[in-house]
Amino acid sequence: MGNILVKNIGMLATPQGKAAKKGAEQGQIQILKDAWVLVKDGVIDSVGTGAAPAAPGAEVIDAQGNLVTPGLVDAHTHLIFGGWRQNELGMKLHGKTYLEIQNAGGGIQSTTNATRKATEQELAEKATKALNEMMGFGVTTVEAKSGYGLATDHELKALQVIKDLNDHHPMDVVATFMGAHLVPAEYKSNRAEYIRLVCEEMMPKVKEQGIAKFCDVFCEADTFSVEESRQVLEAGLKYGLRPKIHADEIEAIGGSVLAGEIGAISAEHLIVCPPEGIASMAKGGTIACLLPATSFNLGSTFAPARDMVNAGVAVAMATDFNPGSCPCLNLQFVINLGCLKYKLTPEEVLTAVTLNGAAAIDMADQVGSVEAGKKGDLVIWDAPDLDYICYRVGSNLAKTVIKAGKVM
Repeated sequence: MGNILVKNIGMLATPQGKAAKKGAEQGQIQILKDAWVLVKDGVIDSVGTGAAPAAPGAEVIDAQGNLVTPGLVDAHTHLIFGGWRQNELGMKLHGKTYLEIQNAGGGIQSTTNATRKATEQELAEKATKALNEMMGFGVTTVEAKSGYGLATDHELKALQVIKDLNDHHPMDVVATFMGAHLVPAEYKSNRAEYIRLVCEEMMPKVKEQGIAKFCDVFCEADTFSVEESRQVLEAGLKYGLRPKIHADEIEAIGGSVLAGEIGAISAEHLIVCPPEGIASMAKGGTIACLLPATSFNLGSTFAPARDMVNAGVAVAMATDFNPGSCPCLNLQFVINLGCLKYKLTPEEVLTAVTLNGAAAIDMADQVGSVEAGKKGDLVIWDAPDLDYICYRVGSNLAKTVIKAGKVM
């Protein structure tokens, strides 16, 4: 753990608290001018303005009047997979839809085939490269899903890789079990048996393994129905896995309504989320984890983020890094899209990629804001203020990334 003093901060911008911010509070952040942050043993000791305190033994970093924010939190990724799917780009350009590509043997199934063939070492090496790139963009905490194994041993293999990454990479990596990502080819004629396998065979072993914190399911036409998704998530709860749900990405079949009903910690995507889904999430306290780079990559509409904020739903944003619908590791691009496409303010966007993202993976008591007692995760930006990083598109403005008090 590191001891570090960051001084001469032109603007320190951070949400505050240990829970997700919703409604008007999402845009209420703390702005400090001429600030400093002292980190001891990897944890923020104190924050202030004016003359920086003496810090014997600490590494001193001069922010040179630049912006400092919390380390970014990417709360939705499919980090563990074999192969890539660049061959699908031409198919999309010729008019094939996401579901048409999937039903033709592409999509998730093709990645499943490659993931099953890959060793733990191969998966770890690939994911490490991705984590390094993400950290270069300012991300210090990430969620990672299984879901490309779609067989017990391969799902456990993916979760083990996630644990090893969390143990050995500077990034905090939080694991989600997603055995219900797709019904694999060998079970296409017996969906009920695959769901039974997920609920009765995979989940007990996932619990015994002790790595995953959450259970996710892809609730969508041609994947898992609302009732199938409910069955999976309720089974997950029995094994101590908090529910998450991919919902309303392509068709609004009721996933967002289910999210609120079941008390999911987060609902993901929500591109075509209807008013009744927003109302259900608001009532159930579900965080909307929005993925605008996926909308961009698919050429689809963008989630009704402003309606969600206005309805009192806490909004987080993440990359959805995956080999198919969003091969994007750049959370700064997500920040840009949050302003340009969701029409969220810079303050709301900052909360979405820090504190609310942390809350969506049950880490808001540890990361997501610059406050005493939280991990010393900071980004010094090549920017004078918060507006600048939202305004600039296409450049990496993360100048210095600090994780647990150590410069990366």
